[in-house]
Amino acid sequence: MKFLSFEINGQASYGLLRDGDEILDLGKRLSSSTPTLKDLIAGGELRGSAATYAAFPADHRLSDVRLLPVIPEPRTIACVGHNYEEHRLETQRDPTEHPSIFFRHPESLVGGGQALVRPIESMQLDYEGEIAVVIGKPGRRIGEAQAWDHIAGFSCFNDGSVRDWQHHTRQFGPGKNFARTAGFGPWLVTPDELPADRILELTTRVNGAVVQRATTDQMIFPIPRLVAYVSSFMTLMPGDVIVTGTPGGVGVKRNPPLWLKPGDSVEVEVSSVGLLRNPVVQEHD
Repeated sequence: MKFLSFEINGQASYGLLRDGDEILDLGKRLSSSTPTLKDLIAGGELRGSAATYAAFPADHRLSDVRLLPVIPEPRTIACVGHNYEEHRLETQRDPTEHPSIFFRHPESLVGGGQALVRPIESMQLDYEGEIAVVIGKPGRRIGEAQAWDHIAGFSCFNDGSVRDWQHHTRQFGPGKNFARTAGFGPWLVTPDELPADRILELTTRVNGAVVQRATTDQMIFPIPRLVAYVSSFMTLMPGDVIVTGTPGGVGVKRNPPLWLKPGDSVEVEVSSVGLLRNPVVQEHD
C-alpha cells in the first residue's frame, strides 16, 4: 500500500494511492478524528483505512495535487551519517562501533516534485540519496528482533547538504537544516510491499546521470540496528523518521566537486518504494 500527504486547492490532506495515479482522499473522510497521515499511523489504521475505502471511487489524480513531505511535520527526523563503507572511506571517517546520528528540522523538507532551494549563503548544495524509515508503533529500547514490528513504512529521501556550513565544525546541524533543502517522498510504502529478503536498491541521479548506487545489505548498521540504537536514548513515536545514510558518490568528494545548481534535477529511486524527483532553484534575497 502507498500513502501520501498532499495539498489541493490550498487544503492539506492525505490519502491512499491506487493504480499508479488514483488518490483516495482519506483526509476528507477522516479529518475530524484523524487529521493527518501521522495521526492515521498513530491510530494503527493504515491497513484498516485501505480496506474500508478500497472500493470507493478516486477523488484526485496524482497530477492534480501538490505533494507534501510524506510526514509534513515529523516530531523527530534522526539522520545517520557514514552508514555505507564507500561513503565512510571517501569522507575519511574512522570506523565506529555505533551509528553517527544528527537531526533535521521539518522546515528543511519538501515533497516529491517540489523544488530544493539553494540558499543565498552558499554555492555548495549537495545531494545525498537515502532511504527513510517511518515509525509506526511507539517504543523505547526496541530490540533488533522486534524492530520491523515498529515500522509503518519506507520512503525516498534526499538529505540535501549545504557543505560549507556543515563543515563549520564537527557538528552537522547547520548544513543540514537550511529551509527546503531536503526531499522526502513521494509516498510511504508499507513493509508488505518489500521483497522477502527486504534488500532494497538505492540509486541517485543528477540530470539523468547515475551518481550513487548501493543496496541496503551494504549498510554498516542495518535498519533493525538503527531502530534499536535510536530507541535506546529516546522514545520513538508514530510518524518519527529515521534516515538511514547515503552511499559513496556525493558531490563534495568528486573531482571537481559536483554542486547542485539552479535548473538541475535530482532523483532518488528506491526499488519497491518509488522515485523522488526534485528540481533545484536559487533562493532570492
